Amino acid sequence: MSSMKQIAYNFISILMFVGCVTLFFSVAQAAQRQSLHEVKDRPLAKEFVLKDIDGKEFRLSQYRGKVVLVNFWATWCPPCREEMPSMDRAYEQLKKSGIIILAINIGEDEDTIFKFTADYPVSFPLLMDQDSSVINQWPVTGLPTTYVVDPNGHIVYRAIGSREWDDEALLKKLNALKNNLHE
Repeated sequence: MSSMKQIAYNFISILMFVGCVTLFFSVAQAAQRQSLHEVKDRPLAKEFVLKDIDGKEFRLSQYRGKVVLVNFWATWCPPCREEMPSMDRAYEQLKKSGIIILAINIGEDEDTIFKFTADYPVSFPLLMDQDSSVINQWPVTGLPTTYVVDPNGHIVYRAIGSREWDDEALLKKLNALKNNLHE
């Protein structure tokens, strides 16, 4: 093989290797983005009572016996905005199963959240933690953070960062939890 052909062959081989490695890490990252991390000690979820932008009061304990996703978010948070449409699509599928989504906004007022919903309309409750008293009781390290609370009121899964909540694998995991079929 001539040296020019050898160089071209080596270059193409390197490009193929880099492409395969990039594809592998892209697939691995996408899988990680769709995962829920099990909370080993399964602590009891801290009770909260919060109002939505219409003044309706919501209490976590009123959903005992149901699976509840508790999502902490803010309008200024790009990953929070990114996941809202998929969370709403998931809610539309999950509500038939009795699975609840409660999104808790951190530190913002009704007007800010109302303006946000013009661009990101959702069907599930958007609650307000204006003084951050609720988020300070939960082990949140960044936004968005979502906890999955089982029917007995224990935190069983955590997701830090945005997800495609209508992903089939996530929906399956949530429905399995509803049926007490922990995977």
